[in-house]
Amino acid sequence: MVIRKSKVAARLGVAFTAAALVVPLVTAGTANAAKAPSTTSFPRAQTLYTSGTAYSPPTIFNPLSPSAYTGTEGYLYETLFLYDPASNKTIPWLATSGSWSGNVYTIHVRNGVDWTQGPSVVGTLTGADVAYSILLSKTNSAVPFSNVGPYIKNATASGNTVTVTFNGTPAYTAWAHYLWTGPIVPKSVFSKMSAAEQVSSPNWTSSVAPVGTGAMYLADVSSTQACYQDNPNWWAIKALGISLHFKYNCDIVNGSNAVELSSLLSNQLDWSNNFLPGISSLLTTGGDTFLKTYYPKAPYMMSANTAWLEMNTSKAPMSNLNFRKAVAAAINPQSIVLGDYDNIVSAANPTGLLPNLKQYVSSSVVKKYGFTYSPSQAKMYLAESGYKGQTLTIEVPDGWTDWMSADQIIASELNAVGIHVDPILPSSNKRTADMEDGAYDMMIDNNAGPNSSPWAYFDRVYSLPIQKPDTGQLNVERYTDHATWNLVQAAGKVPLTDSAKLDSMYAQIETNFLKTLPEIPLWYNGAWFQGNTTFWKGYPSSTNPSDAYTPVMWGGWLGNMTTILALAQLRAG
Repeated sequence: MVIRKSKVAARLGVAFTAAALVVPLVTAGTANAAKAPSTTSFPRAQTLYTSGTAYSPPTIFNPLSPSAYTGTEGYLYETLFLYDPASNKTIPWLATSGSWSGNVYTIHVRNGVDWTQGPSVVGTLTGADVAYSILLSKTNSAVPFSNVGPYIKNATASGNTVTVTFNGTPAYTAWAHYLWTGPIVPKSVFSKMSAAEQVSSPNWTSSVAPVGTGAMYLADVSSTQACYQDNPNWWAIKALGISLHFKYNCDIVNGSNAVELSSLLSNQLDWSNNFLPGISSLLTTGGDTFLKTYYPKAPYMMSANTAWLEMNTSKAPMSNLNFRKAVAAAINPQSIVLGDYDNIVSAANPTGLLPNLKQYVSSSVVKKYGFTYSPSQAKMYLAESGYKGQTLTIEVPDGWTDWMSADQIIASELNAVGIHVDPILPSSNKRTADMEDGAYDMMIDNNAGPNSSPWAYFDRVYSLPIQKPDTGQLNVERYTDHATWNLVQAAGKVPLTDSAKLDSMYAQIETNFLKTLPEIPLWYNGAWFQGNTTFWKGYPSSTNPSDAYTPVMWGGWLGNMTTILALAQLRAG
């Protein structure tokens, strides 16, 4: 999930007056955990201040909850592997290796990994913890990785070796995705929860801290921030020779865009993952040399996800192919890239696949079937669509300022070719409800981020049957194409080593996508990142081969990709 902007205007401050978390209380299976000192202030030179990840107070530190606060996965809980989008490869993490033999996948769990509660060691990670975490996909349909559960027959542990047996042909792609997105949790804690509690429990109180394996522990929680402290018992210090060089990380609940920019420029923030309007002007003038971005020049930002135009194909005229072609030809993504984002994002490839998956994009298919900006073609398709001139709506959440501007640009371009569109701005919750219920005409969406293969992207586009309501945000456009959905499912069961077969299958899926346009990819949202070098240096950069790591602390990045490695590169300024 990529975090978006909000109109929330809560004051962004750096006061630490809230009651500190009393870190360790012993939970089942732990003993003699010592109390950490109550932390109410943090030395500036030892503290990394981050923001751009959350718009409401931190309340949940449960890695199985979709509402977990930033750092829950990555600082507290970890995965078996990390995914590096720069190389499109995985990195062993809590697992040292994993391999297939027929329909069996064997995991070698890393030795010497401690479960810690606050600064205290309360147990050791074992294969039993890993097997238990994997089997949650079968025993609890509400966990975020439950899609792999139906394919798994069993997961068993012998010491630190875990054997996962699949039913029939394994779901290779979905499993590969799980390996770097599924958090490993302590069996001794989560097995004592009900299925509902496993995903709804906040997993902490003011006197009981989470039990995790990660680089930091929870030190302080208030309505405006969550602060973490370095874990001296983190396994990677000895095993990989890496450690964090800041003692504390306070992640601050987002303020308005203007407040966030002011805080970054006044040295109150070190690492910002907010969209900051006007940042391009500051970077191009060269006046603020203490600011760092991932790319040294435009677009400055790594691509985070694809913004596409969802058309509700269950309703006319969106159900008509010629109408969808007219809409695609009427919109100029470059107008949004330049006029809305001032060149800090890039126009999307017509397939919608992110740049890290360019190896899967068939250039011949795009050349033959890809759409381009052409108002004259748009008018031609519109004349053949049966469109009767009715006014349609296109919605984005109120307060998402960049999307609000894009909404206006798109509406203007559609109106220019004769498609009457009224931009509307529901609340974020209302917009989500409209999406889930299918109560919309058109909307902008970006619900699929970086992945190690195109499968997850097309799984979202074509998923069947259509859910009512669609709380999983799969097939939001409500498009029925059984043949392509079957092809997507088949691609998910091809071994990832069979690149020739996968290339052929994805080329066919891309052909079907571009010929029918169930969705219209527009631009790549940026992985917004701005670093202030006043207190900390060594931010991740595309120009540094040893630190081209992901520069984002959003959920799904800090815990799943290489952000933790980027954080380990920081040094005091």
